[in-house]
Amino acid sequence: MSERTATVTRETAETSIECTLSVDGDGDADVDTGIGFFDHMLTSFAKHGLFDLALECDGDLEIDDHHTVEDVAIVIGEALDGALEDRSGIVRYADRQVPLDEAVAGVVVDVSGRPRWYFDGEFSQAQIGGFTSDMARHFGESLAMNAGLTVHAEVSGENAHHEVEALFKALARSLDDATRVDERRTGTPSTKGTL
Repeated sequence: MSERTATVTRETAETSIECTLSVDGDGDADVDTGIGFFDHMLTSFAKHGLFDLALECDGDLEIDDHHTVEDVAIVIGEALDGALEDRSGIVRYADRQVPLDEAVAGVVVDVSGRPRWYFDGEFSQAQIGGFTSDMARHFGESLAMNAGLTVHAEVSGENAHHEVEALFKALARSLDDATRVDERRTGTPSTKGTL
Protein backbone atom coordinates (compact mmCIF):
# COMPACT_ATOMS: atom_id res chain seq x y z
CA MET A 1 0.00 0.00 0.00
CA SER A 2 1.34 3.42 -0.93
CA GLU A 3 1.54 6.18 1.65
CA ARG A 4 -1.88 7.82 1.80
CA THR A 5 -0.83 11.46 2.20
CA ALA A 6 -1.73 14.65 0.37
CA THR A 7 -0.77 18.31 0.55
CA VAL A 8 -3.18 21.04 -0.54
CA THR A 9 -2.60 24.80 -0.73
CA ARG A 10 -5.43 27.30 -1.15
CA GLU A 11 -4.99 31.03 -1.75
CA THR A 12 -7.96 33.38 -1.98
CA ALA A 13 -8.68 36.99 -1.08
CA GLU A 14 -10.17 35.65 2.18
CA THR A 15 -7.74 32.94 3.32
CA SER A 16 -4.29 31.50 2.75
CA ILE A 17 -4.05 27.83 3.76
CA GLU A 18 -1.45 25.07 3.60
CA CYS A 19 -2.46 21.57 4.69
CA THR A 20 -0.82 18.16 4.76
CA LEU A 21 -2.96 15.19 5.78
CA SER A 22 -1.84 11.61 6.29
CA VAL A 23 -4.71 9.11 6.58
CA ASP A 24 -2.51 6.45 8.21
CA GLY A 25 -1.00 8.59 10.93
CA ASP A 26 -0.56 8.59 14.68
CA GLY A 27 -3.04 11.37 15.48
CA ASP A 28 -0.41 14.13 15.49
CA ALA A 29 -1.62 17.66 14.79
CA ASP A 30 0.16 20.96 14.21
CA VAL A 31 -2.69 23.39 13.59
CA ASP A 32 -2.97 27.19 13.60
CA THR A 33 -6.12 28.84 12.26
CA GLY A 34 -6.22 31.86 14.56
CA ILE A 35 -9.39 30.50 16.24
CA GLY A 36 -8.51 28.77 19.49
CA PHE A 37 -11.58 26.57 19.77
CA PHE A 38 -11.35 25.55 16.09
CA ASP A 39 -7.70 24.58 16.58
CA HIS A 40 -8.84 22.45 19.53
CA MET A 41 -11.47 20.74 17.34
CA LEU A 42 -9.03 20.06 14.49
CA THR A 43 -6.49 18.67 16.95
CA SER A 44 -9.21 16.43 18.39
CA PHE A 45 -10.25 15.40 14.85
CA ALA A 46 -6.68 14.33 14.09
CA LYS A 47 -6.18 12.59 17.45
CA HIS A 48 -9.38 10.52 17.31
CA GLY A 49 -9.16 9.78 13.58
CA LEU A 50 -5.48 8.81 13.84
CA PHE A 51 -4.74 11.29 11.07
CA ASP A 52 -1.54 13.33 10.98
CA LEU A 53 -2.58 16.90 10.21
CA ALA A 54 -0.36 19.91 9.61
CA LEU A 55 -2.41 22.99 8.81
CA GLU A 56 -1.81 26.72 8.84
CA CYS A 57 -4.47 29.26 7.90
CA ASP A 58 -4.24 33.03 7.69
CA GLY A 59 -7.84 34.18 7.33
CA ASP A 60 -9.90 37.37 7.46
CA LEU A 61 -10.87 36.95 11.11
CA GLU A 62 -11.43 40.69 11.37
CA ILE A 63 -14.70 39.95 9.53
CA ASP A 64 -15.72 36.73 11.30
CA ASP A 65 -14.86 33.03 11.44
CA HIS A 66 -16.91 31.88 8.43
CA HIS A 67 -14.31 32.04 5.65
CA THR A 68 -11.60 30.45 7.79
CA VAL A 69 -13.72 27.50 8.93
CA GLU A 70 -15.26 26.90 5.50
CA ASP A 71 -11.97 27.11 3.60
CA VAL A 72 -10.13 24.88 6.09
CA ALA A 73 -12.88 22.28 5.63
CA ILE A 74 -12.56 22.55 1.85
CA VAL A 75 -8.79 22.02 2.03
CA ILE A 76 -9.00 19.08 4.46
CA GLY A 77 -11.68 17.54 2.23
CA GLU A 78 -9.51 17.94 -0.87
CA ALA A 79 -6.53 16.47 0.99
CA LEU A 80 -8.56 13.48 2.19
CA ASP A 81 -9.85 12.87 -1.34
CA GLY A 82 -6.34 13.12 -2.76
CA ALA A 83 -4.80 10.86 -0.12
CA LEU A 84 -7.40 8.13 -0.75
CA GLU A 85 -6.76 8.19 -4.53
CA ASP A 86 -9.09 5.59 -6.12
CA ARG A 87 -10.19 4.36 -2.64
CA SER A 88 -9.12 0.85 -3.52
CA GLY A 89 -9.41 -1.67 -0.68
CA ILE A 90 -11.09 0.61 1.85
CA VAL A 91 -13.89 -0.49 4.19
CA ARG A 92 -16.02 2.38 2.78
CA TYR A 93 -18.88 2.50 5.35
CA ALA A 94 -18.82 3.35 9.05
CA ASP A 95 -21.15 4.41 11.85
CA ARG A 96 -19.99 5.95 15.15
CA GLN A 97 -21.63 7.56 18.15
CA VAL A 98 -19.52 9.58 20.57
CA PRO A 99 -20.68 10.96 23.93
CA LEU A 100 -19.20 13.92 25.79
CA ASP A 101 -20.86 14.33 29.17
CA GLU A 102 -24.53 15.13 28.44
CA ALA A 103 -23.99 15.51 24.69
CA VAL A 104 -23.92 12.78 22.07
CA ALA A 105 -23.16 12.93 18.35
CA GLY A 106 -23.63 10.27 15.73
CA VAL A 107 -22.08 10.07 12.26
CA VAL A 108 -22.76 7.58 9.48
CA VAL A 109 -20.35 7.89 6.56
CA ASP A 110 -20.02 6.39 3.10
CA VAL A 111 -16.72 7.20 1.38
CA SER A 112 -18.68 6.98 -1.84
CA GLY A 113 -17.38 9.71 -4.12
CA ARG A 114 -20.94 11.09 -4.07
CA PRO A 115 -21.01 14.16 -1.81
CA ARG A 116 -24.05 14.56 0.43
CA TRP A 117 -24.51 16.06 3.90
CA TYR A 118 -27.50 15.59 6.17
CA PHE A 119 -27.62 17.06 9.68
CA ASP A 120 -30.13 16.81 12.49
CA GLY A 121 -29.73 18.84 15.65
CA GLU A 122 -29.16 22.28 17.09
CA PHE A 123 -26.37 23.74 19.15
CA SER A 124 -27.32 24.96 22.61
CA GLN A 125 -25.27 28.18 22.54
CA ALA A 126 -24.53 30.36 19.53
CA GLN A 127 -20.85 31.03 20.28
CA ILE A 128 -17.89 29.12 21.74
CA GLY A 129 -15.09 31.63 22.21
CA GLY A 130 -14.28 32.96 18.74
CA PHE A 131 -16.10 30.07 17.04
CA THR A 132 -19.71 30.31 15.84
CA SER A 133 -21.35 27.02 16.87
CA ASP A 134 -23.26 26.55 13.61
CA MET A 135 -19.94 26.61 11.74
CA ALA A 136 -19.46 23.03 13.00
CA ARG A 137 -22.36 22.01 10.78
CA HIS A 138 -20.93 24.01 7.90
CA PHE A 139 -17.48 22.48 8.45
CA GLY A 140 -18.95 18.98 8.12
CA GLU A 141 -20.87 19.92 5.00
CA SER A 142 -17.86 21.55 3.30
CA LEU A 143 -15.65 18.59 4.21
CA ALA A 144 -18.18 16.10 2.80
CA MET A 145 -18.64 18.04 -0.44
CA ASN A 146 -14.90 18.26 -1.11
CA ALA A 147 -13.90 14.77 0.04
CA GLY A 148 -16.71 13.01 -1.85
CA LEU A 149 -18.45 11.69 1.28
CA THR A 150 -22.07 10.91 2.05
CA VAL A 151 -22.53 11.86 5.70
CA HIS A 152 -25.55 11.66 8.00
CA ALA A 153 -24.83 13.43 11.29
CA GLU A 154 -26.84 14.24 14.39
CA VAL A 155 -26.15 15.90 17.71
CA SER A 156 -27.97 16.54 20.97
CA GLY A 157 -27.03 17.97 24.34
CA GLU A 158 -27.14 21.06 26.54
CA ASN A 159 -23.68 22.57 26.11
CA ALA A 160 -22.44 23.69 22.69
CA HIS A 161 -18.79 23.00 23.50
CA HIS A 162 -19.67 19.39 24.27
CA GLU A 163 -22.00 19.07 21.28
CA VAL A 164 -19.48 20.40 18.76
CA GLU A 165 -16.60 18.39 20.21
CA ALA A 166 -18.64 15.18 20.15
CA LEU A 167 -19.51 15.89 16.50
CA PHE A 168 -15.87 16.38 15.47
CA LYS A 169 -14.85 13.21 17.33
CA ALA A 170 -17.68 11.14 15.82
CA LEU A 171 -16.75 12.37 12.34
CA ALA A 172 -13.10 11.49 12.97
CA ARG A 173 -13.85 8.01 14.33
CA SER A 174 -16.21 7.15 11.49
CA LEU A 175 -13.73 8.37 8.87
CA ASP A 176 -10.95 6.35 10.50
CA ASP A 177 -13.11 3.23 10.34
CA ALA A 178 -14.34 3.81 6.78
CA THR A 179 -10.93 4.64 5.29
CA ARG A 180 -9.14 1.61 6.74
CA VAL A 181 -7.82 -0.89 4.27
CA ASP A 182 -9.60 -4.25 4.41
CA GLU A 183 -6.93 -6.86 3.63
CA ARG A 184 -9.62 -9.24 2.34
CA ARG A 185 -10.66 -6.80 -0.36
CA THR A 186 -9.03 -6.32 -3.73
CA GLY A 187 -10.03 -3.31 -5.77
CA THR A 188 -12.68 -0.72 -5.14
CA PRO A 189 -15.59 -1.57 -2.81
CA SER A 190 -18.34 -1.15 -5.40
CA THR A 191 -20.09 -3.40 -7.92
CA LYS A 192 -19.53 -0.57 -10.42
CA GLY A 193 -15.79 -0.99 -10.05
CA THR A 194 -15.25 2.68 -9.17
CA LEU A 195 -16.21 5.22 -6.54
